[in-house]
Amino acid sequence: MPVVITLPDGSKREYPQPLTVAEVAASIGTGLAKAALAGRVDGQLVDTSCLITQDAQLAIVTDKEADGLEVIRHSTAHLLAYAVKDLFPEAQVTIGPVIDNGFYYDFAYTRPFTPEDLEAIEKRMAELAKKDFPVIREVVPRDQAIEFFTSLGEHYKAELIAAIPEGEDVSLYREGDFVDLCRGPHVPSTGKLKVFKLMKVAGAYWRGDSDNAMLQRIYGTAWAKKEDLDAYLHMLEEAEKRDHRKLGRQLDLFHLQEEAPGMVFWHPHGWTVWQEIEQYMRQVYRDNGYQEVRCPQILERTLWEKSGHWEHYKDHMFTTESEKRDYAVKPMNCPGHVQIFNMGIRSYRDLPLRYGEFGSCHRNEPSGALHGVMRVRGFTQDDGHVFCTEDQIQPEVTAFNDLVRQVYADFGFTEVAVKLALRPASRVGEDASWDKAENALRASLTASGLQWEELPGEGAFYGPKIEFHIKDAIGRSWQCGTVQVDFSMPQRLGAEFVGEDNTRHTPVMLHRAILGSLERFIGILIENHAGAFPLWLAPVQIVVMTISEAQADYAIDVTQLLQKAGLRATSDLRGEKINYKIREHSLLKRPYLVVVGDKEKAAGLVALRARGNQDLGQMSPQALIERLLNEKSSKGGVAFSA
Repeated sequence: MPVVITLPDGSKREYPQPLTVAEVAASIGTGLAKAALAGRVDGQLVDTSCLITQDAQLAIVTDKEADGLEVIRHSTAHLLAYAVKDLFPEAQVTIGPVIDNGFYYDFAYTRPFTPEDLEAIEKRMAELAKKDFPVIREVVPRDQAIEFFTSLGEHYKAELIAAIPEGEDVSLYREGDFVDLCRGPHVPSTGKLKVFKLMKVAGAYWRGDSDNAMLQRIYGTAWAKKEDLDAYLHMLEEAEKRDHRKLGRQLDLFHLQEEAPGMVFWHPHGWTVWQEIEQYMRQVYRDNGYQEVRCPQILERTLWEKSGHWEHYKDHMFTTESEKRDYAVKPMNCPGHVQIFNMGIRSYRDLPLRYGEFGSCHRNEPSGALHGVMRVRGFTQDDGHVFCTEDQIQPEVTAFNDLVRQVYADFGFTEVAVKLALRPASRVGEDASWDKAENALRASLTASGLQWEELPGEGAFYGPKIEFHIKDAIGRSWQCGTVQVDFSMPQRLGAEFVGEDNTRHTPVMLHRAILGSLERFIGILIENHAGAFPLWLAPVQIVVMTISEAQADYAIDVTQLLQKAGLRATSDLRGEKINYKIREHSLLKRPYLVVVGDKEKAAGLVALRARGNQDLGQMSPQALIERLLNEKSSKGGVAFSA
């Protein structure tokens, strides 16, 4: 039976009989056959050994694609398991998925793996890869697979397969002497796996349940090219230098402690940064028609049930009880804003109505997920909600798309990726409403001239959302802003307005945030700038330093002039050597340092130094003030290279 293959460029090839993906690649060219890692048949990712029995669309997957890199990483996880079993036969294998930038595999073993073990495992992986074992897919009945892994003493694998319904087949992958359970696909042979590195070992509970056995999780990374691995390892080195937890202590910005897990203690310098950001965002609210509001921290359970949060989110909520009534500490601000909207009769002439709140929220995150100020339990959002008509969705979201990019540019972020998260399986509302919401968001993105990636199934339970992902100075992506269309919550909470037809209608609610959690955003800023904030955000913008005690009065006068001009200036009058002072304040990443000696005092000038050991020469205090105020007003800021 002939088979017609349609390639990505639209060209067609006809073959006299069924053939594999690898055979199609070979018919196109030896170079493609050699580079092929997998195939995409009618959109489904498959092994190169997959037999194509009928007409199909086919793309050959190589290491130049994201799918190809994922196949490499998944296959390298299996190679890791092979090496561990080869070196430590008593170890039991469990699961080994792909994660961002790499993979991990969990093992049950009698003793902890050591750094020396990781070195030996990585060396063995390289040896096994060089043997270029074919990776062969086998399909067997479920019960046969259970029996096979039980006979090997692989009880965790047997348990995984036992969860599969009876009567189903499962796929196994064999390379050399190692067999693993997997849906695939995988590379054609181990020789395709050439660039990898094991990173660390950590503990992990079986199935993520603390009541189960503790396993050992070995993390690794894998790439198509050595230069990609080198770049990734360099990025990790940079990330380590920029770790906001370390810089938070070094720059005296904040701290966390066990008595308040996931809650931040902001120190004066850190709170100064916070206030600059909050006041900036408050001006953004005012300039864009938002009215600032404030809602209670604790609301009765019945309100959370009406909003839908209790059903979908209660495990992440802190709860309390008083006088036989159940309450929850708010994890988000939207139900409170609906209550404000509901006070009084609203007309279509009032819409769009925009509320903004620096809302303090709490979420019961697992302790193991907490990470500095990036992942906390208590946080503040630059939260906003827009109540509007259906016709107003697209222009409101389009205006927000433009606004969010301007705000990011003011913070120095110019590379912004946009994603559209669509309806999840667990959701509220009718499909017709979801269709309207998703199409309105697409229209707004088109009107803003933006390109976007769609993420099926990743929307909120109450509506689809646009996500804004900013790229930092070392290439990492951070999801910050969102805008979500919600037809359901206003209806569930009884929000209404009087339309032009003099009847009552339910408004649409747009949930939007630009920075997201202020705590997390400050953590991103710290790491992006390596603690060297741009002038407008720096907690101390300029330090006036004396060479000797004789210039103390003049230094104080200059400092006061700077302060009166609205600059965060301080003076260092200590009797230390000037080089010592310069080094100390440079380590604290102050944007500008002023040195005054006898010559400067006599001439009424100052000697200015900029961060990075730049000598900017002498100038008058007034010229200095003009320079700094001009820089401060321009915002933006280039990320500091540590």
